[in-house]
Parts: sequence; structure tokens; C-alpha cells
Amino acid sequence: MTTDTKVLKLVRKSGSPVAAEATTHEELPDHKLLIEMYRTMYLSRRLDDKEIQLKGQNRIFFQISGAGHEAILVAAGVVLKPGYDWFYPYYRDRALCLQLGMTPLEMLLSAVGAEADPNSHGRQMPSHWGHKKLNIVSQSSPTGTQLLQAVGCAEASYRYSLIPELQKRISNFHKDEVTYVSLGDGTSSEGEFWEALNTASNLKLPVVFLIEDNGYAISVPVEVQTAGGDVSRLVENFPSLYLQRCDGTDAIESLEVMRRAVDYCRQRQGPALVHAKVIRPYSHSLSDDEKLYRPDEERASDAERDPVKRFGALLIDEGVLDQDELQHIKDEVDRIVNEAADTALSSAQPAKETATQFVFSPDVDPCSKEFDTEDRVQLSGNAGTMVDLINRCLDTEMARDPRIVVFGEDVADCSREQYLEGVKGKGGVFKVTANLQRKYGSARTFNSPLAEANIVGRAIGMATRGLKPVVEIQFFDYIWPAMHQIRNELALLRWRSGNEWKAPTVIRVPIGGYLKGGAVYHSQSGVSTFTQIPGLRVIYPSNALDANGLLRTAIRSDDPVLFLEHKHLYRQAYNKSQYPTDEFMIPFGKAKRVREGTDISIITYGALVQRSTVAAKQMEQAGVSVEIIDLRSLVPFDWDAIAESVKKTNRVIVAHEDSLSFGYGAEIAARISDELFEYLDAPVKRVCALDTFVAYAPQLEDAILPQASDVAKAIAELKAY
Repeated sequence: MTTDTKVLKLVRKSGSPVAAEATTHEELPDHKLLIEMYRTMYLSRRLDDKEIQLKGQNRIFFQISGAGHEAILVAAGVVLKPGYDWFYPYYRDRALCLQLGMTPLEMLLSAVGAEADPNSHGRQMPSHWGHKKLNIVSQSSPTGTQLLQAVGCAEASYRYSLIPELQKRISNFHKDEVTYVSLGDGTSSEGEFWEALNTASNLKLPVVFLIEDNGYAISVPVEVQTAGGDVSRLVENFPSLYLQRCDGTDAIESLEVMRRAVDYCRQRQGPALVHAKVIRPYSHSLSDDEKLYRPDEERASDAERDPVKRFGALLIDEGVLDQDELQHIKDEVDRIVNEAADTALSSAQPAKETATQFVFSPDVDPCSKEFDTEDRVQLSGNAGTMVDLINRCLDTEMARDPRIVVFGEDVADCSREQYLEGVKGKGGVFKVTANLQRKYGSARTFNSPLAEANIVGRAIGMATRGLKPVVEIQFFDYIWPAMHQIRNELALLRWRSGNEWKAPTVIRVPIGGYLKGGAVYHSQSGVSTFTQIPGLRVIYPSNALDANGLLRTAIRSDDPVLFLEHKHLYRQAYNKSQYPTDEFMIPFGKAKRVREGTDISIITYGALVQRSTVAAKQMEQAGVSVEIIDLRSLVPFDWDAIAESVKKTNRVIVAHEDSLSFGYGAEIAARISDELFEYLDAPVKRVCALDTFVAYAPQLEDAILPQASDVAKAIAELKAY
């Protein structure tokens, strides 16, 4: 490895850098840019110091530094293009963001939680970077969730290039654009890191992975995190992955290594991974004290490699600057930082009334009359099942909008296209996506790895770039690996960025029991886990026609939608329908009165709609008139329809397949008791599953899940109250 001085002399002599492999590449920047690099590095460090000072004065509320990482990050910023390439940084990447064009004031606005903060408008901690103009996509706190989104971002460009109908629609796409994503050494322990590398290598996507290895994940050293203590050794055999290692505290070496990695991606040869060894001269954050677990000699050794001091000394030694010129830069930066801090501290905080803004799209309202064609629906053809009408909706919407891509496990007809004409085709385990690959091609309908976080994370990245992913999680029971992406990323992206970024994605999920053999891991119904998440719309149709109209609304809306499809209802004869037109839509938040009644109201959804109907017909013979309201939409739900029905009947049952305790029905029951108490002639009653799991034996399953007989019993008890 050549030394700093030797490399710089060669640069000055020939204008070309000498790489570690003794090869030459394009010219390095001249002295002017070397000085600019130092200025950015010093500016980054001084912003850290200023925030630390402000935190000590209780004028800001959190601080996490990028100290020790400045050299590799400024190098990355030099070779990448703001507003052209795409960026998924992590919280140490202050110097990168400065080099790309973020200002000291913008960073300090974030520190004080100002409304004008372009990162999040006061909604996130400092150093959670995001900048629309620079293509820095809003970053969150969970480590590693950005990796799959970066892959999806790069994949969007790849998909656009394969879909002829989109060629004239492309905006802000470039044939040689690169997606940058960074992580710490600790984050490489996350499974999503390996999932991201797998997909990026498999599709040869232009993603530059930068591992900023400072040796610690808070207090856990790298040898505890990683087998062998060197993650880059573990990834050497990923196909098409260009692997580079460097001293990330050496600005000259970092610049050359980052240039090679970015060039490799721009040439569309595949992804690149740069493993940069850096230091962490400050504690993990101001909530941490590294003296508790790092000895003085280790911290002193790191200090000798301080990239800011090291690069400044090098520029003086090589005559790029003299001591006075270096001091002038420092003085100027200090002045800028102090002025920016004064401005930030006097900036307005977000108004209290803005707290609920941007939970959902302010521009597209799927609850509006624009999405309501139900009353004038025209039906034709033979009656189809829920599977048939969902498939028809996907088909017509893909024909209408070439931005729609459908993917998940087993959703394609046949991934090995050479066999496509000779086989019937899979099209999903329930055949819901059958023939979509045949009709719209493998660029728009394709299989994913068996990795649920991979599916949702990539979808978020694609949606951020303007595609419309409609993805499938094969069974609700296996949605949990994607929970991080759904809860902390998909549902939160718009709100946490103050409406700067969004990811309108539809997640289709087969759900529910009553399968006779589904058992524990094919019968789950954990609806309330998702209805608690702000920013996520949750839809649950009970019949074929509703499924068609609600799915079309979901696809055309501008929000993330969890679209739940009950497996038991997929092919029932009682919920079939003729086919509606291609513009048939049902708005969210509009319940359906399935049955008129005067004595008791049943508020329900999903498989309990039919079971409640059966029970109501039985009880009608006993002289009880039961009204049934099918919510259809769980977030939002139709409170007005509930209130109207309860005011009429004065008795109400909430029935659903979820377990009794802490379920979705508890919220409905509580609100009825709270807001409609004076209209009630009896307590609100619930019919739900037992507080256990769904068993395999049919007799146990029947006992665990609510049956029509359970609903009938509740009707009789409530009538007699």
C-alpha cells in the first residue's frame, strides 16, 4: 500500500492516482478540490463539536457524531453526484451530506428540531439525514432497514429500463446512476444486510455498499459481532460484487477506492462493497460513555489516526497549504458554524397542530367520492370467486398503469422462462396472480427470494422512485420478518420526512383460518397488530365484488395499504360475483349494510360476515331482527355507519376472528361505550376467537374459532338482557 505522501506526489507529478494494485485511473482533483475536501472534513467535525456543546447547554436534545468517519465520507461525496445518484446514508454520514450540498444551517436546524429542518421538519433525531433536492432519502433509526430500500431504489431504474411503456415517462432516471448505501460494522450482523447483498448481486444492481467499520457497535467490538472479525472476508464470494478495502481515515486512499467502486457500478457490472476502517474518537452518542468499556491506550491509538488532523498535516507537508492558510480555513468554518447555530436556535419550532399532518397523503383521499362508483356498478359475465375478481383487478390495473410491478414468493407463472410455454404455471399458491407474468412479462411480475423483509424493503425503494409495487406475502403467518420494514419504514416514511418522501405500496396478504388443517402457522389473524400503526391503511373484504373494488382503490391510492384476503373466502360460492367494469372502486372507510335489522346490530368483517348472516337467519325464526354491518375497511373504519346502526337497534355485538383480548373489536366496543352509551340498552358484547392459537385437529379448530352457533348464542343472550 502506497503512503499518503507517495500518492500525493504521484498525483501532483502525473495527474493520475496510483491504486493499491498499481493501476492508474482518471485524474484526481487538483489542489483546489483537496482543500475543499479538508474544509468539508473540518466542517463536519466542528458541527459535531457545536452540537455537543449545545447538548451540554440543554439547548438540543440528542447528539450522535460522525467523527472519525470524515475522510471516507468526503471521498464518497466527491465521486458521487447529488440530485443524480441516490443516497441511503446512516447517522454517521454528516461529512457525506455536507459534501453533497447540505448546509451547516440545515444540519443545525435538525439538531434544534426546527420546522424548517429539511431532513424531517422537526420530527426525527438529529443526524437522520434526508434531503429531497439532493436525492438523500429519509433515514430512520433502525440499523440496516435502509439496505433493502437502497436495493429497491436501484432496482427501480433496472425495471424502468425493461418496461417499454415507461420509456417516455421516465423522469429523474439516468442510465449510469448509482445508489449509495452505508452502514456500520455492527449493522452487518443484521439479516437484511445479507438479503440486500444477495439481491443486488443476483440482479447486478448498481449499489455501492459502504461499511464504515469503527470497530464498535456501541460497546460491542467487531470480533464479537462478526465471525473472524472482518465482514468483508465473509462476502468475498458474492457473484458480481466488486470488493474493496481501504483505510477510511486516509482521504487520498479513500478517494481512489471510492472512485473505483462507483465506476464499477456506473458501468453496470454489478454492486460494489467498500470496507473502510475508520475510528470513533467520540462515544457512540452523548447517551453513551465509551470510557466504561474502552481503555485509554485504545482510544489514544485511534487519536493518532484522526482523519481531520492527518489530512491537514499532509496538505501542509506537501505544500498544498501553509499553516496560516489552514488556520484561515478553520477560522472561517468556526465562524460559519457559530452563525448557523445562532440562526438555528432562533428558528421556529413546528406548530402543535401539525402533529397529525402527513400520516396519510394530503393529496389523494381514498375515502372520497372520487373513489366511489359502487352505486352505479355494472356487472357482466359468469360469476367469479374472490380469487377470480382479485386477479381481474390486478390484470386490468397492470394494463392501465405500466408502473405497477407484482412480486413475492411464487407469484410468477414460471421463473425459468424457457419452460413457460410448456407448463401450466404457478401464479401464486392460491393462483391469485395466475397468467400475469405471461401477459405483462417477467419485468413486471416476478418471484422474490423467500424473505419477507426483502419483499417489503425492495418495494419501499421502488415506490420511492415512482413505481407502484403490489407485493404478496404468501401467508399472514409469515409476515413477521417484514414487520420492521412495515412498521418503521413503509408506514412512517411520509410522516417522518414531513411529506418529502412517500412509498405508496400495496401488500396483499392471505389471512385467516377455517381451513381444516391450517393449524398454528396457516391460520393466524393478528389484525390489531397492524391497525395500531399510523400511516398504514388496512382493508379486509368479505366477498369477491368488494375485493375487486377495494383492491383497485388500494392500487390507485397514494398510501401504503395492507390488503388482507381471507383464504377460506377465496373460492366460496356464497360470495361470488359477476365482473364489474375496470373503473369499479369502493372508497376506504365505507362500511356495507349486509342485512337490515331492528333489534341487534352486529359489527363484523372477514369470515365472520357469513357466519353472522347464518346466525341472524337462525335467530330470525325466533323473532329477533338482526342488522349486520360489514366494515370492509379497518383503517379507516366507518364510524358513522356503526353509530347509525347502534342508535337504531340499541344493542350491539362485535364479531371477528381475532382472539378476544386486546383485539380489534375491543377498540370498536370501547368507542361505542364511550360515544353511544346513552343509546345502549345492554352491554356491548363480543364474539371472538379464544385467547390461544389455532389447532390442527378439526374439533379443536372449531372450538377455538368463532362459529355461527357462537354468534347465535350471543344474539339470544343480548336479546334477553
